Amino acid sequence: MKAVTTKQELPHGIDSPAIPPEYKQTDLGVIPEHWHIKQLVDICMPQGIVRGPFGGTLKKDIFVSSGFKVYEQRNAIYKSSEIGSYFVDQSKYAEMHRFSVSPGDFIISCSGTIGQIFQIPPDAPQGVINQALLKLMTDDKVVYDRYFYILFEWDEFQIRIIDSTQGGAIKNLVGMDIFRTITVALPPLEEQHAIAEALSDVDGLLNALEALIAKKRTIKQATMQQLLTGKTRLPGFSGKWETKRLGDLGNCLRGVSYDPTTDLSSYDKDSTVRLFRANNIQDAVVTLDDVQYVEARKVSEFQVMQPDDILVCMANGSKELVGKAGLFRVRDGHTYTFGAFMGCFRVDPTITEPSFVFYLFQTHGFRNFITLILAGSSINNLKPSDIESAEFKVPDRNEQTAIVSVLSDMDAEIAALEQRRDKTRAIKQGMMQQLLTGKVRLSESRIIADDTDDAD
Repeated sequence: MKAVTTKQELPHGIDSPAIPPEYKQTDLGVIPEHWHIKQLVDICMPQGIVRGPFGGTLKKDIFVSSGFKVYEQRNAIYKSSEIGSYFVDQSKYAEMHRFSVSPGDFIISCSGTIGQIFQIPPDAPQGVINQALLKLMTDDKVVYDRYFYILFEWDEFQIRIIDSTQGGAIKNLVGMDIFRTITVALPPLEEQHAIAEALSDVDGLLNALEALIAKKRTIKQATMQQLLTGKTRLPGFSGKWETKRLGDLGNCLRGVSYDPTTDLSSYDKDSTVRLFRANNIQDAVVTLDDVQYVEARKVSEFQVMQPDDILVCMANGSKELVGKAGLFRVRDGHTYTFGAFMGCFRVDPTITEPSFVFYLFQTHGFRNFITLILAGSSINNLKPSDIESAEFKVPDRNEQTAIVSVLSDMDAEIAALEQRRDKTRAIKQGMMQQLLTGKVRLSESRIIADDTDDAD
């Protein structure tokens, strides 16, 4: 659809970017003529923006076993009113009435993982927010709550509420004086409802995909439990399985010591090696997100990762993360190694199928083995000899290969669904960019859907 455009003259006679008819220039860019620029404080009820109480207000010694719920950051991050086990009594709740939450209120995480928003549902327990939350009560005469929720989660809005001036990994919510005056472009209520409905349709598809992925992962886990323990045999196989230590099938190597504060990302490729940490293992896959760098001279030859190496988290503040593993199959011409808190199990391919051993690392048996080793210890740390001492029953090579084929097909199906989910997320982001800025009005929104269909 080709729009007729108009021009504005800049002071020195230079033409400004063309502005379509029925649009106007604002501090937030070009928006539809009937949209308004509002500050957050103007779309909330009076006294509707409340930062959580000082930390000393909610001390552990005042908590009771049941009563009025204390909402925490986790409630906003995981979007649930059920998480948490802290409560205050009637007297404390009355004292903290300003910090109480009601159905329809929004709570926002303000420390650590910041900017996560959750709307208190109708059946949520009565309670108060703690010091790490912010409460918002929007005015439904000005803004539709579902539209506000979508607007708040929009990447462009998130950038504006997060204070990045200090640098480093730790971010904070902008100060309350700034937060209250952050401006948003707001369409009329009827259009807010329509935009929210259109984006909610995409959310419905995303939720369905997430549920299907979760179901497929559960089925895969159950299949692994059957096939990797010999409880279910594939057709044509009946031979006896032998008990093997992982140390009989390969060896576990410890990672490189390095200074994580030194940024070597801009150094010459030949003088540095890319380095993996625990965060590079996601859903049993080794990812390239946020890789670190270490000087090449510090990396021993045996610490250079090879295809089909199994990257293992050997030490972490969280017991649940110790032992998680991912299969390394990156072939991009770069050299990779792994940090001191990581390990690499290198399978001898002349003895066994590497992918079969990798699947053993994902079993309940391996998880139980790790839990037993760490039990009673204050240090969540594995030694290479711990990994090598794990025992499993192992079939012959042909049956290993057949089992790997079944599980690999399931992995491929899950990966295809994840790609579809990621594509749908990208489509949603594109729709938000168009609809939340007014670049495409709702009557034109179907064009976006048509374009995505063509992309398939």
